[in-house]
Amino acid sequence: MTLKKLLNCVIVLTCLYAGAVFAAHPGQEEFIRQAVQEHGLDASKVAAFLDNAEYKQSIIDAMTRPAEAKPWHDYRPIFLTQKRIRQGVEFWRDHKDTIAAAASRYGVEEEIIVAIIGVETSYGRITGSYRVIDALATLGFYYPKRAEFFSAELLHFFQLAEEENLPMLEVLGSYAGAMGLGQFIPSSYRAYAVDFDGDGSRDLWSSTEDAIGSVANYFHQHKWRPGEQIVLPAVRHKDAKTLPEMGRKPESTTGELASAGYLTESAPQPDTPVSLLELEQEDGMEYWLTLHNFYVITRYNRSPLYAMAVYQLSREITGEMMR
Repeated sequence: MTLKKLLNCVIVLTCLYAGAVFAAHPGQEEFIRQAVQEHGLDASKVAAFLDNAEYKQSIIDAMTRPAEAKPWHDYRPIFLTQKRIRQGVEFWRDHKDTIAAAASRYGVEEEIIVAIIGVETSYGRITGSYRVIDALATLGFYYPKRAEFFSAELLHFFQLAEEENLPMLEVLGSYAGAMGLGQFIPSSYRAYAVDFDGDGSRDLWSSTEDAIGSVANYFHQHKWRPGEQIVLPAVRHKDAKTLPEMGRKPESTTGELASAGYLTESAPQPDTPVSLLELEQEDGMEYWLTLHNFYVITRYNRSPLYAMAVYQLSREITGEMMR
C-alpha cells in the first residue's frame, strides 16, 4: 500500500468515526467510504463538501410533481409556445455555423439540437437555481425511491468537479442536478460533453459551442440515425384491439400494429420496428407510431411526452425558418 493510500485510509476512518456522531446526512459515512475506496477521492474533501450540502424540501416536492405526469393536452402548451418557437429561430440563426458544424460532425439533424436546448432551458434562459450539490445530496440521502441513482450522480459530480475544476459549492442547476444549456446530469456530462470550441475545457454554461456540440454528441453516442423518420401519425380503427401499454423501445412492427387496427397512411415497410404511443387530448386519444429516433430522444429524457414535445418543437421551428 502506498503512503498516499495509507494516509487516505486513516483520513476516511477518522471521518467515519466523526461522522457516526456528526454526519450531516443519513448514509454519509458509507458514501465517503465508497468515494474513497472505489473512486480514490479525498475523504476530508468529500466530508467537507457534504457538510456544506443543504437539504431542500422544495427539491423533494418538485420530484413528486413532475411536468411529465400531466396529460398531453396540458404538457404540450408548456413547450409549444410562439415565444419558444421564436427564440428557437433566433438561436438557430445566431449560432447557425456552430449548429451546422455539430450536425455534420455527429450526424444529427440541426433542428433536433435546437429543439432540445429549447425544451431544456429556453435557450439558456432557465438553467436552474439550485446548487447542484444540494440537489444531489437531497435526492441521494433523503429520497429513497431513487436514492441509489442520485447517490451515484453525486459521486460523478465530485469526480466531474475535479476533472473540470468546478467550484462545487457554487455550481447551479435544476432540482434534479442537471446542468448547463442542455441540462446534463453529472454522469452524462462526464461521458458525453465535448470541448467543441477547443479552449481546453467542457463548459456547458457559458460556451454555447460546447453545449451545442455536447447535445449533438449525446445523440450520436445513443445511435441517432440521420435522415430517418421519428414518428408516424396513426388512426385507430373502430374495431382495433386494445393493446397493452408498449415500452419506449420499438419492439413491434408497422405490420403487426396494422393488423391490430392501428393504421398510418405513410407507413414504411411492414417489418419496420415501431412502438405505439397514445397521447391524451381533451377530446380523446391521439395515436402515433414511434420509430428508432424517437426512442433515442427518450434516452435524453425517458418521458414520451418530452420526446414528442422535442419533435413537434423542431418541426415548428423548422417551419418558421423556411418562411
